[in-house]
Amino acid sequence: MAEIGTLAEAIGDLVGDGDVVALEGFTHLIPTAAGQEIIRQGRRDLTLVRMTPDIVYDQLIGAGCARKLVFSWGGNPGVGSLHRFRDAVQNSWPVPLEIEEHSHAGMANRYVAGASGLPFAVLRGYVGTDLPSVTTTIKPITCPFTGEELTAVPALNPDVAIVHAQRADRNGNVQLWGLLGVQKEAVLAARRSLVTVEEIVDELSPVPGAIVLPSWAVTRVAEVPGGAHPSYAQGYSERDNAYYAAWDPISRDRDEFGRWLEQVKEAAA
Repeated sequence: MAEIGTLAEAIGDLVGDGDVVALEGFTHLIPTAAGQEIIRQGRRDLTLVRMTPDIVYDQLIGAGCARKLVFSWGGNPGVGSLHRFRDAVQNSWPVPLEIEEHSHAGMANRYVAGASGLPFAVLRGYVGTDLPSVTTTIKPITCPFTGEELTAVPALNPDVAIVHAQRADRNGNVQLWGLLGVQKEAVLAARRSLVTVEEIVDELSPVPGAIVLPSWAVTRVAEVPGGAHPSYAQGYSERDNAYYAAWDPISRDRDEFGRWLEQVKEAAA
């Protein structure tokens, strides 16, 4: 059964230097508070995995937490580039950043393979692209039944998967709904998992389209109201568009970012 505790305790126990860490969420339910707690605890040499890294990964990269990024798209949604990400790739600041780029379909299938206990996934999506020439984890494979040339990608099994959800019950069963990404697959593929939630309730009531992550599949649950901010949590909060816009000038300037970073480090989880 999932253990319920604080965010700081969960990050301290689950995330170590050098780990492969996936913080997943698509447009909403992005676990920003958990990412900032990783910054506060000073984790280093992480391999960050995410289908669509946005500002929380910009923050982690700028704070020097990451040595590698595995992803399929990156940007400040609706605004522009991730400038801490760009600075790390182009100028090795604050530390060099290795990148491994895939397609959305490739990343999703890698999580599914990991969750299924399979060594790799097979798909057509890379045929005709130049990604196989720059990404060593994309390999050609021939179908043994038809002879069709396809591509294979290795399973993703993060050391830790972190997601945000609307609620959990006191036994650690997690319920999330709305626009979803690969949260379920990431949690099932990972060796350890943390779910931050808006609230912990006595009983989960049915919600149309909701999925439940059972307690046995989750390592830790932490109650963190607003833990997805500035993204939204359907039924609990709206997207803070002003925050995304304000992040652009902060992330463009190393000194401005440094001042932001000090504020985060001083804040209580």
